[in-house]
Amino acid sequence: MHPRRPIIKVSPNFAAFLQASPLLVVLLAFFGIPLLMIIGVSFFDYDGTNMVPAFQWGNYVDLFESRVTLSLYLKTVEMALSVWAITLVVGFTVSYFLAFHVRSILWQMGLFLVCTVPFWTSNIIRMISWIPFLGRNGIFNQALMGLGVTREPLEFLLFSDFAVIVAYVHLFTLFMIVPIFNSMARIDRAVIEAARDGGSGGWRILWEIIVPLSKTGIALGSIFVIAMVMGDFYVVNTMSGGHSSSVALAMYNQIAAVQYPQAAASAVVLLGIVTLMVAAILRLVDVRRELAGH
Repeated sequence: MHPRRPIIKVSPNFAAFLQASPLLVVLLAFFGIPLLMIIGVSFFDYDGTNMVPAFQWGNYVDLFESRVTLSLYLKTVEMALSVWAITLVVGFTVSYFLAFHVRSILWQMGLFLVCTVPFWTSNIIRMISWIPFLGRNGIFNQALMGLGVTREPLEFLLFSDFAVIVAYVHLFTLFMIVPIFNSMARIDRAVIEAARDGGSGGWRILWEIIVPLSKTGIALGSIFVIAMVMGDFYVVNTMSGGHSSSVALAMYNQIAAVQYPQAAASAVVLLGIVTLMVAAILRLVDVRRELAGH
């Protein structure tokens, strides 16, 4: 008879920690350490050509004392909110149509894939494709003049804030559609049928049943869209034609000028603003509880 080996009991908390430890290592290596480095560099000094290791608040003081910088942050937030509102309306409408007006699952999946077709190409290609469409001699202006709607080309369509918002909506609407459609697909149709049998109209069902049960998807889509708009610079640089700017674009220009401490300070402040916006969304919707409830 072989002696029995002692059984080592592992607590559930320690077992859960072991399971999550690989992900924790990845997060620390690729997110935590780089973030700490950016925060550290934001306190460095800059002598005009090189970074000088130090601990001083000058970069943050210059940031908050500059009216230009503050107006730039305000404009970036306004642009993010505008894109969020438009993508929310479009994403909710498309998701509602797919979830409640397309009866066949096969057709739902087929139409959903059609929504994803433009995303099979590069973001840059899809963004640049708007330039010949919205340009002074572009397709849209030519169509308006051909129909007699305008006598002259509309100048505001391209290289403006309008063009930037159009490009953002085109690029990021899918990130609003996916989570909202996923939430709507989980809604029990028996609840809606019961509401109709009880005499509720379409609008009442929409506002009192569908919207509350879709709030998890709305929250997740909002987080995706706001975070991506706040952190993007290429769309603003290209579609505005240099007539507009954002915090991310200003950071890009600072990095190009080797002003790393100032860019790092801007990045920390921008991260703080995005974190507050995401926290506000999560305060309104408890995403973890909603997902666990499903």
